[in-house]
Amino acid sequence: MRTGERNTHESVIGRAAALLSSYDSRHLAIGVSELARRSGLAKTTTARLAADLAEHGFLERTEGSDYKLGSRIFELGSLANRQRQLREVALPYMADLRQVSKQTVHLAVLVGTEVMYVEIVRSRNAPRMPSEVGGRLPAHASGVGKAMLAYSPEPVVQAVLATGLPAVGPRTITAPGLLLRELRRIRELGIAYESEESGHGIGCAASPILGADGTVVAAMSISGWSGKLDLRRIGPAVKTAALAMSRDLAIRGPAARPAWSNPG
Repeated sequence: MRTGERNTHESVIGRAAALLSSYDSRHLAIGVSELARRSGLAKTTTARLAADLAEHGFLERTEGSDYKLGSRIFELGSLANRQRQLREVALPYMADLRQVSKQTVHLAVLVGTEVMYVEIVRSRNAPRMPSEVGGRLPAHASGVGKAMLAYSPEPVVQAVLATGLPAVGPRTITAPGLLLRELRRIRELGIAYESEESGHGIGCAASPILGADGTVVAAMSISGWSGKLDLRRIGPAVKTAALAMSRDLAIRGPAARPAWSNPG
């Protein structure tokens, strides 16, 4: 690394971010020398990194040997936009659930064998939950995860079983047969209940959000401390909100549905 390269460029990710940040509406195709100048990287570093990014689709070579942003960048941008649209649709329903329950409301999607929280609406009257936006948990160890698995294709469920079902909380389901029976029950009820499966003292009721074609899009839950949460009372409220949001997404069309990539 040359002396002029900034400390933020010490990692590969930092250098890649600096290079990609060189592009704007006035600079759509840039040569290696200009990329080096704009990013603050050495020319040799820039050439090597640009070639690597092009190999993975994040950049593309033009006929004049410049580099432009590649299709992979636009694919990821589209996913981020769909996630934002999903949150926008969900927030009114989540606010209503918080008002009714005085508890924390989660919105999550299934990414591979894990759930990822994309929105959390917290209540002032509820204790702080350990979950965070962007945080992940094994799908089998959470109410939202079980709600989505119950409506997922068989290859997705098998991929989760293949993880070995590690214990996360004191009552995580770790037996494959027991999890499969639980998923069948959830599909019958339309509600997934959790009691200390994702962490000590945590309880929740969750329900899946489905697309117009019946495939699972996300899941919503009301969460709180198990000793203070009446799961049987809040379960129908979550299910009603999830059904209403499913209808809303169907009306808005596929643009509001996140295209998450799951196994199978």
